[in-house]
Amino acid sequence: MSLVLYGHPFSSYTQKVLVALYENDTPFEFRTLGPEYPEHGAEFVRHWPLRKFPVLVDGDRTLAESSIIIEYLQIAYPGPVRLLPDDPTLRLATLDVRFLDRFFDLHVMSPMQRAVDGALTGDAARRAEGLAYAAEKLERAYAWLESHLADRTWAHGPDFTLADCAAAPSLFYADWVVPIGEDKPALRAYRERLLARPSFARAVEEARPFRPLFPLGAPPRD
Repeated sequence: MSLVLYGHPFSSYTQKVLVALYENDTPFEFRTLGPEYPEHGAEFVRHWPLRKFPVLVDGDRTLAESSIIIEYLQIAYPGPVRLLPDDPTLRLATLDVRFLDRFFDLHVMSPMQRAVDGALTGDAARRAEGLAYAAEKLERAYAWLESHLADRTWAHGPDFTLADCAAAPSLFYADWVVPIGEDKPALRAYRERLLARPSFARAVEEARPFRPLFPLGAPPRD
C-alpha cells in the first residue's frame, strides 16, 4: 500500500482529508499521531519537520495541507466522486469550489480553533477572549452561509465537492463552540446532511472515543 496518512481522528483537518478518501474508497494506511504511537511521530517528523498534520505520503512524495492533499488525490487517485470539476470549461466552477473550501477553513474552522486554543491554555481570561472572538466571527460566517445555502443541497450545488470536505468538520465543531441558531434553518439542515453523509459519519464515529478531550466540553449530541 503506497498511501499513508498521518494525523489524528479527532483533528478537524485530518477529518477533512478522511472524508475525501472515504468518498472514493481510496485504499490508504492511517497512522495515528499521539503519545501511544511514538514510532508514528518519528516517521511523521522525518517526512514533515514543520509538524503540522495531516500529511499524506505517497512513495517518495510528501504532501501537507488538507486542500492540497485532496487536490492531489483527485489527480493521482481519481474516483467516481469528483471533488473538483476537471472539465476545462468549468474553470469558474472550480474557482467557486476553491473559494468555498477556503471560506470554511478560514472563516469557520479558524475562529472555532481560536476558542479551542484559548480553552486549552487553562487561563479563564484567554478562554473568554477566544469564545468572544469565535462568537463574533462565526455568527458573521453563519449569516453568509444561511443566504448562500438557501437553494443548495451541497456547498457548491448538487454535487459533493472539496468544499463539503472542508465544511463537514468545520461546521461539526463550530456548532459545538457557537451553536447555529434556529433562525438559520438552511445552515442547520446542511450540517445535518453532512453528518448523514457516510464518509463523514465514518470519520465522526472513529473520533467518538476522543470526545472527552474537547476542552470546551463536547455536547451530548451528534
